[in-house]
Amino acid sequence: MYHITGIQQIGIGVPDIEAIWRWYRTHFGMDVPVFQEAAEAPLMTKYTGGVVQSRTATLAINMQGGGGFEIWQYTSRGTEPPAFTPQLGDTGIFAGRIKSRDVVKSYQAMQRAGVTLRSEIEIAPDGWRHFFVQDPLGNLFDVVEGHGWFSKGDHHMGGPSGALLGVSDIDDARRLYTDLLGYDVVQYDETGTFADLAGLLGGDKPVRRMLLTHGEARKGGFSELFGPSQIELVQAVDYTPRRIFQDRFWGDLGFIHLCFDIVGMGDLKAAAEQAGFPFVIDSDSSFDMGEAAGRFSYVEDPDGTLIEFVETHKIPILKKVGWYLDLRKRDPLKPLPKWMLKTMALSRVKD
Repeated sequence: MYHITGIQQIGIGVPDIEAIWRWYRTHFGMDVPVFQEAAEAPLMTKYTGGVVQSRTATLAINMQGGGGFEIWQYTSRGTEPPAFTPQLGDTGIFAGRIKSRDVVKSYQAMQRAGVTLRSEIEIAPDGWRHFFVQDPLGNLFDVVEGHGWFSKGDHHMGGPSGALLGVSDIDDARRLYTDLLGYDVVQYDETGTFADLAGLLGGDKPVRRMLLTHGEARKGGFSELFGPSQIELVQAVDYTPRRIFQDRFWGDLGFIHLCFDIVGMGDLKAAAEQAGFPFVIDSDSSFDMGEAAGRFSYVEDPDGTLIEFVETHKIPILKKVGWYLDLRKRDPLKPLPKWMLKTMALSRVKD
């Protein structure tokens, strides 16, 4: 049997890791590096033009809770932007969903800092406040009321708690997001034009939108750190959507994948095949990522959006003294002690 521990990270293709990571540290509090590695990506050639590409990557988290950002930069080629400006309803990961302790405080802080705000504070159909913000590369983030905090900190923001994805058919997409990934609770399902989306390109057009969450709390070593999450699916009503990553490589500019931390990769592989979503990439065994290790795989949703799964085998707890944790030697469904995970904060990058 497999278990989804939570959203481990959202992958973001960028042209300059150090510059954008500094921005993410300042405005989102993503200041603890889990790993930093430069290497080739031989298993991803299906999505990199049939050629082994080189890259550098940093996985950064916010210790208050939520998933991470895998900030990913090509070193063997340039980072290509989309040929068009994606609009609401286009298929793929349209916006990252980031949690805030206080949406008003986050909005005011970003407003003072001159960050590009794509909406005012609005009320979503579930009654919660949120707003959209844009990073310097044009990536959109939906800042939402946060739940399931791991620890207290001095930043008003937490980490990723989901994503807004464009799909061509919500009911078909739920075969993956509900049946396989366990987002089985519909928090709303509405069709029309929405005031809280009006500030987005295409936000004046009618869409069907569905917000999904999981009815049962996630289990696993990192489940308390990742916390609860939501997936919002958006389907265009009278607009023919374009694929955000059409004719581009995985790793190019934008949200390249949504990654789930899991337990039981073998069982997940069998279940995914049965559900009609076979693994398109599978490291098959433990894959060394320098300071971390694990087995990873990918599936495509019905519109070709890449969903990654990682079964973590080794993570650095305190790199300065060479303390690495082998998760294969413990109960995989038991949450790691909070004091142990909090030790990772000693690697925090301060600006």
